[in-house]
Amino acid sequence: MRTDQILTRLERVFARLDREPERPAHLQTPQMSRHRVVLLGSTLAFYLAIVVAVLTTSWLVRLDWQIMFFRPYEQWPQLHAFLDYLVVLGQRGPTAVMVAAWLGWRSWRQHTLRPLITLGVALLLLNVTVGSVKLGLGRLGPHYATEIGSAELFAGGDIFPSGHTANAVVTWGILAYLASTVVTRRVLSVVSAVVSLSVGATTVYLGTHWVSDVLLGWSAGLLILLALPWFEPLIARTEAYVFDVREMLRRRAETGRMPAPVVSALTPLLSAGGKWQLKPVTRAPGEPAAVPAAAVPAGAATGHSPAHRPAVHPANRPHLIRSERTPVTPVGSRRPPHTERAGTRGTAARPVAGG
Repeated sequence: MRTDQILTRLERVFARLDREPERPAHLQTPQMSRHRVVLLGSTLAFYLAIVVAVLTTSWLVRLDWQIMFFRPYEQWPQLHAFLDYLVVLGQRGPTAVMVAAWLGWRSWRQHTLRPLITLGVALLLLNVTVGSVKLGLGRLGPHYATEIGSAELFAGGDIFPSGHTANAVVTWGILAYLASTVVTRRVLSVVSAVVSLSVGATTVYLGTHWVSDVLLGWSAGLLILLALPWFEPLIARTEAYVFDVREMLRRRAETGRMPAPVVSALTPLLSAGGKWQLKPVTRAPGEPAAVPAAAVPAGAATGHSPAHRPAVHPANRPHLIRSERTPVTPVGSRRPPHTERAGTRGTAARPVAGG
């Protein structure tokens, strides 16, 4: 492919990015349909069944121990290096940053904050629900198990349900939830399901989770995705509130209004009892008409309140502006009279050098 063809294609891509389309009209908010309610109820029943099976040390716990003794990481050691990288797709930090960057670009392109707010709500629900169950049941992982055949509950652990698996379901499933077309939603649903299943199976292979941990993690993540339509009114109100605050700040910046804390801080300086007030300066003959006012102590002021705090100059020493043209010969001295020199008025001026 020639260089001019590559440049032409790049120009088309950037031109498409620069158009910034408005929010698409076909972008619809998912509703809590009857099918979704049935699926939510079935997933919740499966979730509770796993918890009961582990609490009663049933066949599921025996399966956990059998797979742990099998040690998959020793059976296929050639997969270990690859699966160490694959399990990162379930870690909350890296995946949240990647998905937030993509949804932030979508928010900018579609002029809506709904993708980012939805992601925030989903992650908040994930932390609250999964974290509380982890700490409440306190199950130990396979590497820290102490009694063969035991469920290892209430021992200070935090691996039931699997956080990697639940995070993979929610983080990658949110892309399918926010898809704008039916075809895109189906494709992203398959991709997120494959990623979450792979991450869950990888944690079992590495020996960091029991099989029951992964099953409960899948159920916990799916419950959050299925329950998100109930939080759509909250997401819409949050988006409207953020836009209202932005418009208020924009109008305040355009009108030049100062915030209330700044006004309250400047009020003592603008009051009549301030330290400095304005006093007009006496012009000498030959000076221009526009002479700035001098700042003198409040005790020597004329009694009127200034509108602004003036520049500070020494008392009885006005800051004068000379005329740009050559001044005429002044009559008398420019030095203002002083009380201590009242008796020397009318005498000859002192020489420049001398005592």
